[in-house]
Amino acid sequence: MPYYKRLRVSGGSYFFTVNIKDRSRNLLVDNIDLLRDVTRTVRLRYPFQIDACVILPDHFHCVWTLPEGDSDFSLRLRLLKTAFSKALPESLLCPLNRKGRREAGVWQRRFWEHAIRDQSDFNAHVDYVHVNPVKHGLVSRVKDWPYS
Repeated sequence: MPYYKRLRVSGGSYFFTVNIKDRSRNLLVDNIDLLRDVTRTVRLRYPFQIDACVILPDHFHCVWTLPEGDSDFSLRLRLLKTAFSKALPESLLCPLNRKGRREAGVWQRRFWEHAIRDQSDFNAHVDYVHVNPVKHGLVSRVKDWPYS
C-alpha cells in the first residue's frame, strides 16, 4: 500500500478536490441527494464542519474543518466515497477493474488535499470553491449554481 506524505493538523481546515473516474459523466449532480445523504451519515459518525462545498458534474471541491484532536480527513473521504459507490444502482457503476480488488471504478483513486495555513489561505480556498461553476462555464453567476 502506498504511503502519501500529507500534512495533518489536529483540528485543522483542509481543501479537497475529489474526481470521479469517468469525467464525461454527470454522476455527482445526477445523484446529488445520495451524495448529501452519505455525507450526513459520515458526519454523524466522524464529525467535521463543511465550511464550503461545490458539487460539479464530475468532481467536487470542499473546505472542511475537523474537530480538535482529530486530523483523519482521509478516513472521512474514504467512507464517503465507499458509501456513495455502494449505494449507486449497479447500472451506474463502471465495470469491475483492478484485478482482485473488486473496485467499481466510480472515483479516481487519489484526491488532492491542501492543509489551510491561515485566514487568508482559508478565504482564498472558499472563494475558489464558490467561483468554480463559473470557471467551468456551468453558470454565468456564482449564485446561479444550485449545488454550492
